[in-house]
Amino acid sequence: MSGQKSLAAAGWPKRTLVLWAGLLILAWAAVQPAAALSPREQRGQNFARTHCASCHAIGRTGASPLAAAPAFRDLHTKYPVDDLAESFAEGIVTGHPTMPEWQLDPPQIGDLLAYLKTLER
Repeated sequence: MSGQKSLAAAGWPKRTLVLWAGLLILAWAAVQPAAALSPREQRGQNFARTHCASCHAIGRTGASPLAAAPAFRDLHTKYPVDDLAESFAEGIVTGHPTMPEWQLDPPQIGDLLAYLKTLER
């Protein structure tokens, strides 16, 4: 750093530097994932990304690409997530008007439900 002064040498009070460092750490922590997903939750997220994200918002933020498609993060406010297992097994034939019929196998159901539960936290 030849020719450059440190912030402290430039006259910034140490207290200000500590405050800025703390704010930067908090900002960094805010954009980090809350917790790593389990393998099952990850498979559910991958399923949602592959089969659902073209219409639904599948993450913690953002709008659904299709306005009539509810965001996955809001599903637990309308239905107990575990109650969706039967609908996934039998095939979802209702939903928004342009929703294709889906029928999942038991491992896919468990994975997707596990992922949906992560959105409740």
